[in-house]
Amino acid sequence: MKDIGTVKWFVMRDLKRRHALRRAYQELMERGFEVFTPMRWTVKVKRGVRMRQEEPIIADLLFVRSAKDPLDRAVANISTLQYRYRLGHSASEPTVVRDTDMERFINAVRNSHDTRYYLPEEIKSEMYGKEIRVVGGPFDGYTGRLLSLRGSKTKRLLVELPGFITAAVEVSPDYIQFISEN
Repeated sequence: MKDIGTVKWFVMRDLKRRHALRRAYQELMERGFEVFTPMRWTVKVKRGVRMRQEEPIIADLLFVRSAKDPLDRAVANISTLQYRYRLGHSASEPTVVRDTDMERFINAVRNSHDTRYYLPEEIKSEMYGKEIRVVGGPFDGYTGRLLSLRGSKTKRLLVELPGFITAAVEVSPDYIQFISEN
């Protein structure tokens, strides 16, 4: 028997058009769900006035922390909302992200003033730099690899949600401790 009462981070799809007035993540938040979707600031012109607004980095990607039963009810009521399933896995089990991975990612994004996002296919093996540990600052205790881009003087730590999205967050060189010399 499946444990449907456990709270997990479910990976969801929002099939609404990019310019819809109300997105699924907004509807879910209004219903009291904890929702995270990576956002960016853009400048739009509406009726001749330039306005800054936040929009999702990936229009159809959102993460919802909930037990499955209440989320099933929301999915039934929001026609454009769907669970995501991993290719090659059972179609009956929606994709979930471990709490620790999700919390690490959210913390990194929220503590960075200049986050760069990459899709899995955009990260090439040569972009993975030296392995580091962050000692101090907002990313204290984080380990991972630096983003290696030719000509960049900024040190960025790659924080991944494998298979979905990677955030490159700026780390002060003062807090970097090298683990290996790859």
